[in-house]
Amino acid sequence: MEINILESFREDYKRLPKNIQAKADKQLRFLIENPKHPSLKVHRIEGTHGFWEFYLDRSYRCVYTQEGDTAVLRYIGPHDIIEKA
Repeated sequence: MEINILESFREDYKRLPKNIQAKADKQLRFLIENPKHPSLKVHRIEGTHGFWEFYLDRSYRCVYTQEGDTAVLRYIGPHDIIEKA
């Protein structure tokens, strides 16, 4: 899978603690190599039109949309980040 990183994602990423950035980097590698990797727990966000999320850990998420074989990374942060979707 390819990824496209939006500025909103870049800004969110910069605000993450360093240990969460490291988790994000690992999970993003999984997304690229195997989007069905079990640790991602990828699923559609209910009540949205085409927004998906995957887990960084129990408290942090990444929100993206899918355009063909490309994941468009939109937001990253604490669980309530999904409210932006």
